[in-house]
Amino acid sequence: MNKMNPVVHFEMPAEDIKRMAGFYSTVFGWKAELLGEEMGNYVTVATGETDEKGFPKIPGTINGGFYPKSKDMPAQCPSIVIAVDDIRESMQKVAKARGKVLGEPMPIPGVGTYVSFIDTEGNRVSLLQPQM
Repeated sequence: MNKMNPVVHFEMPAEDIKRMAGFYSTVFGWKAELLGEEMGNYVTVATGETDEKGFPKIPGTINGGFYPKSKDMPAQCPSIVIAVDDIRESMQKVAKARGKVLGEPMPIPGVGTYVSFIDTEGNRVSLLQPQM
């Protein structure tokens, strides 16, 4: 049986990241952290209690993030992030299965390596090879 790769994160685009963070904090109690310019104005959100490393304490819970909408990025819509052991190998599998990898993997300091792809149904999904 093939190893299953879990969904570990979600992402959603925002016109106004502070407004969006406020909305989800108010409505659902999520804890938002605005990362600032040096991290592309990304906002991380904890959807449940986390440990000292920021990982969810409750099994099955995932955290997420909001990113500023940009005219330069394709397929800006809510999406999921899947953890993989080898991002290059997973990119090859995506391409072989007729998905389209969007660019080259990029490092996320303290997190891992990340790249997005479009699946066979036009959904944008992302891969994350966690930093060891």
